[in-house]
Amino acid sequence: MKVLMLIAHGSRKQAANDEVSRLAEQISKLEDSEYGAVVPAFLEFAEPDIHQGVERCVELGADTIVAMPYFLAAGRHVAEDIPKEIECARAGNPQVNIEISQYLGESQAMAGLVVQCSHNTGQADEAVKH
Repeated sequence: MKVLMLIAHGSRKQAANDEVSRLAEQISKLEDSEYGAVVPAFLEFAEPDIHQGVERCVELGADTIVAMPYFLAAGRHVAEDIPKEIECARAGNPQVNIEISQYLGESQAMAGLVVQCSHNTGQADEAVKH
């Protein structure tokens, strides 16, 4: 089974981590998804961390894990930290193919998504209050 592991930075604010978990759940419900499951994982400040996320994928029966950095830019976390964590995960799970996909900000869909989101004014004001 192919499993998507959505890797976010992680936050000390639990509500932010919950957003990532909800997104993973929404992705898992997409009818045209090629993934048997979607597992959230966090680089720091939250659990499951990447190691725990990989273990969860394996428990679910993954033979392939696609690790997708849910980051907007290729800073140190995308360029160094996540690949290092995934390399350790590969060493500890040689029976599983673990691939790193492009990061979110690298997607050609981002330009249109930014414009689309810019039309939804007023919602950010509410999010900041919570």
